[in-house]
Amino acid sequence: MAGPPRARDPQSVLFACAMNSVRSPMAASLLQHMFPHGLYVKSAGARKGELDPFAVAVMDELGQDISTHKPQTFEELEDWEGLNFDLIITLSPEAHHKALELTRTLAADVEYWPTHDPTTMEGSRDQKLAAYREVCDQLLMRIRRRFAKVGAANG
Repeated sequence: MAGPPRARDPQSVLFACAMNSVRSPMAASLLQHMFPHGLYVKSAGARKGELDPFAVAVMDELGQDISTHKPQTFEELEDWEGLNFDLIITLSPEAHHKALELTRTLAADVEYWPTHDPTTMEGSRDQKLAAYREVCDQLLMRIRRRFAKVGAANG
């Protein structure tokens, strides 16, 4: 059974992960660059973290600058902008539980995309960067699949 039209063709998307420092800012940047005018895109975390320099480096390789991103929590985003999103895509279990809790009173759809946390990778700088690149590539593939029809509609 198909979901409501809002879920298939969102106008506003929130990406969420544990600390809004790696996965969700990467995903938000990737989607924003695909649809610079077609979608409103933000990111948040279940808890507040610090922007990860490896995430900045990997996105810079794609020509996307996330160096000015300020990690924020769901609560901070709600205080500043409200949580008026058509779709919340969660990338970690903690963010997913938080989003489900919040959407009891919000008319937003929630999708869970389990995404590996590259900060747990041990090893050399090159090995760590490879783990971040892999997460970025997975997010990009998933975003392309999920939003392909949106692109056709907005293109």
